[in-house]
Amino acid sequence: MFLATRGVDVLVVERHESTSIHPRASGQHPRTMEFLRIGGVADEVLAIADWSSDFTIKVVESVRGRVIHSIVENFGDFHKEIEQLAPAGWGSASQDQTEPILLAQARKHGADVRFSTELVSFDQDADGVTAQLLDLVSGRAQEVRASYLVAADGNRSPVRERLGIPRSGFGGLANHIGVVFDADLTEVLPEDIQGLYYLQNPAFTGAYVNTSVRGRHLFSIEYHPENGESYADYPDARITELMRIGLDIPDLEPEIVWKGPWEMAARIADRWRDGRVFLVGDAAKVTPPTGGLGGNAAVCDGFDIAWKLAAVVHGQAGSGLLDTYEPERKLAAQLVVDESLFNYVQRMAPHLAGPDIPEPVGWFEAIMGMRHTSSAVIAEPNDGSLVMNPFQFSGEPGFHAPHVVLPSGESTLDVWGAGWVLLAGPDGGWDEIDAGVQYRSLGDQYDRFGVGREGASLLRPDGIVAWRTTSKADEATLKNVLRQVLSC
Repeated sequence: MFLATRGVDVLVVERHESTSIHPRASGQHPRTMEFLRIGGVADEVLAIADWSSDFTIKVVESVRGRVIHSIVENFGDFHKEIEQLAPAGWGSASQDQTEPILLAQARKHGADVRFSTELVSFDQDADGVTAQLLDLVSGRAQEVRASYLVAADGNRSPVRERLGIPRSGFGGLANHIGVVFDADLTEVLPEDIQGLYYLQNPAFTGAYVNTSVRGRHLFSIEYHPENGESYADYPDARITELMRIGLDIPDLEPEIVWKGPWEMAARIADRWRDGRVFLVGDAAKVTPPTGGLGGNAAVCDGFDIAWKLAAVVHGQAGSGLLDTYEPERKLAAQLVVDESLFNYVQRMAPHLAGPDIPEPVGWFEAIMGMRHTSSAVIAEPNDGSLVMNPFQFSGEPGFHAPHVVLPSGESTLDVWGAGWVLLAGPDGGWDEIDAGVQYRSLGDQYDRFGVGREGASLLRPDGIVAWRTTSKADEATLKNVLRQVLSC
């Protein structure tokens, strides 16, 4: 979608016959919503399900039983606190609800999306990638030629395996059986309240969460292959009994829509690029779901590689810009994996607590406050910290731009989302320079960006500050900066 909306000719092949049927990866945090807003689909996602002020996260023995630890009692207070610096909103739609929206928008802008189509093999050379495709319905084979290949083929990524890229990290954490089921659970949790319960019950460890689809729920049960258990040891009757225990409904008769085994793990690919091939999403990193960061990070991966590929394909940047993808997104992955791993230990596996579990930087810092360090940023002397508290954004290069309303009435989000933009103080004469970027006056908001009345701040298409100055307009300097950050 992000490539197509930027005018890039793009082909998607997906071996499944449709978009996801499973309500996984629920929730879109503000950074994801910023990108979905740029992609033109934010309103549709929010219309499906916006975050309710009544949202709870607890560690419990059972949903109505003893509370071991309360993590979030009322999300509304946190929501209101950050509205001013993250105005794009919070979505709570699930993967099966969002994917059709993304698909429609991608096709609207010219993307060729083929389901029931498998990538059989590929080879790359100095000029592009040759891929062998197989139509799983007709059996017809086809060869296609592309400039680049983006591998979004999941945790078991055949593309990553073919490239021989290893993964590092904590590794496997636990094996779970995921269950999607339909039932009327209003006696446990009213339909207008969203709840996530981590279940530490004497009978089992697991989790329960309701979804934005009325009457549909998710349940997870941990099982132990190391003790000789297997997925086959959990028929519907045993799963139903454990659900009755966890939900405190002795006579529950759920309609099981889907069930399947999955591994909870923390792994990051050692390399995210191999020539003209890039890894994104779960192909590049696997994140424990404790924190809702994995699916969101995948969307952010997609936006990052998309705007950089588009700039190169359209001749606006040199190929060196693509070298910035790995260092920026790999650090982002490390932050969200560490955050999620810490949450997993706190919520589901306290026996793993110890020096091997990294200290988190903070949930909001991990999603909004990361320092971007690459040739696409002209850094200033700094303390080397990996993150900044988003409430303290100061316009420092490498960090997300502060959110302000400009004299034009536009939000900074609306402006940088359309491309590179120069935000300048009112007295520097920057509006008289034609350097191929958008210009907007900061008016009296110049102190928020640390540029004074005469300086300027250059924002990338992802809202990251690429460079700033307190000096008056200088066309030669600005053009040199652009050549540097675009690797021209």
